[in-house]
Amino acid sequence: MGKVIGKILATEKNPSTMEEFYFWTRPEMILNPFDVVKVEHISDSVTYGVIEEISHITDTANFLSEYISNDFGDVDTSPLTYRIGMNYVKARIVGNSKNIYIPVLNGKSVCMAEKNEVADALGLSNIKNPVPCGYLEMYQGASEKDRITLPVHMDSRFLIGPEGAHLNISGISGLAAKTSYAMFLLKAIQDKCITGVDDESDDDVAFVIFNVKGKDLLAIDEPNPFENESEKKATHELYRAMGMTTTPFKNVHYYYPYSKKGAWNTYLDQATVDNNIKRGVAHLYKYEYKFDKENLDLMFASLDDPTQTMDAILSYIISERGEFGHLDDWTEFLQEVHSCGEAGKKEKEKEITVQSWRKFERIVKKSIYRNPIFDSIRNNSVETRISEALKHIKKNEVHVIDIAKLNDDMQSFVFGDAVRAIYDLQLGQYEDGDYTPPSKIVIFIDELNKYASTDTPKSSPILRQVLDIAERGRSLGVVLFAAEQFKSAIHTRVTGNCSSFAYGRTNAIEIAKNDYRFIPSVYKSMMARLEQGEYIIQNPVFSSLLNIKFPKPIYKQFKQ
Repeated sequence: MGKVIGKILATEKNPSTMEEFYFWTRPEMILNPFDVVKVEHISDSVTYGVIEEISHITDTANFLSEYISNDFGDVDTSPLTYRIGMNYVKARIVGNSKNIYIPVLNGKSVCMAEKNEVADALGLSNIKNPVPCGYLEMYQGASEKDRITLPVHMDSRFLIGPEGAHLNISGISGLAAKTSYAMFLLKAIQDKCITGVDDESDDDVAFVIFNVKGKDLLAIDEPNPFENESEKKATHELYRAMGMTTTPFKNVHYYYPYSKKGAWNTYLDQATVDNNIKRGVAHLYKYEYKFDKENLDLMFASLDDPTQTMDAILSYIISERGEFGHLDDWTEFLQEVHSCGEAGKKEKEKEITVQSWRKFERIVKKSIYRNPIFDSIRNNSVETRISEALKHIKKNEVHVIDIAKLNDDMQSFVFGDAVRAIYDLQLGQYEDGDYTPPSKIVIFIDELNKYASTDTPKSSPILRQVLDIAERGRSLGVVLFAAEQFKSAIHTRVTGNCSSFAYGRTNAIEIAKNDYRFIPSVYKSMMARLEQGEYIIQNPVFSSLLNIKFPKPIYKQFKQ
């Protein structure tokens, strides 16, 4: 059976059930939540359990008795009465070798599990279409020979479809390393797709990533210059142990906001931008009036518009009424908007007030006025429109769109424009000869709370787009990987449609929310002290929540 560490306890108050059991173990035996144990059961079967709680009790009747036995509270004395103590453990049943789920019997031996038994118990041994998602360490309090390190794989069908899709990553800023974990998973998917050794249905994936913080994701095609050779060697060994390559992302294309002196819209320096353009891996994106005026509603995603006055103005502009059908650029557009807001002017048919036009002008002018992004494309080899570039995305390509230095309204505008283009592409709205889009496109966005929080106005066009992807994107091959600090702040229709979750370090206020009520209390306590590079993950193919770790990024990271 293996190394025996205890025996089953079944009492009147705490019986064994079809879902859980208790066992006693030596007080000095070091076990941890998430460790897997096995129990000999009837018909020569084995029942597996995952440790949830560990308690210590003595034969002391109450606190007062213990206080009195220490000479009425003398901390320097030895107690006169020797107390008998023990540790007992609560474990949740995750499987049985012969699918026998009647309760385990009192007095049966409880043993440590072997590596292959842990994989069987947690549902890791027969993963079809495996994608690495980290590794787990078990029995870390035991001797070196009893410890287990095991690579963990998800089934890609339950991560990027068709069985399930969408990933949500949550955790506090900085310590949770949400972006690093998302990029680790994307790297694992790209490795799998490029090698193409498994199911051919999911080797046709492209990636669209939004850089929302500094220069975080603007060098993912360059190797990580580790601080020392030993760190590099250890990291590479972890990647190889999980069946991944040790090279950074391949087929990467960067899109920076068009900039010029006085309005530099990216955190990268000009020399780096110019060099990447020269290498042919980067473009500058712009928005042209004649093509992009129809997306102006995206600038109003965070604005609550109960009277729909902004909506009325947008409809007026998009339908090219008044003078808006005769304009050539954004400068003329702003002049016409300003003209509509001049005193004494009113649009008769729609009855749009001058005050509404002035409000509209204040919002759009904040983003458009003197912003070089809003201009005509003059160099087709360097400058592009985001939606135009994404119309030709190919399998295994990674498109990184830089929005970090833009204001919130502009970030919403760019994000919404890209997502809308991807969705239309997968719906077959664009026809381009022999071009066939990838069967799946994975979108990664950090700070999802900006676009799909519980406080986002219901009329927000970006919220509607995100909800559409969450609810119907799987069938179209549009998959959302999203991260945020607090899961409870995200719209329930988004989180409710995610098949996979990753919980990083968070705080006590967050884990007290209803979103975490199904998680055992000990696991919730662990969430408040998870280390950087450590996650608790949930996926339909796993028989339990898993506490996993993942290695440092293999691509270049900029020092903060």
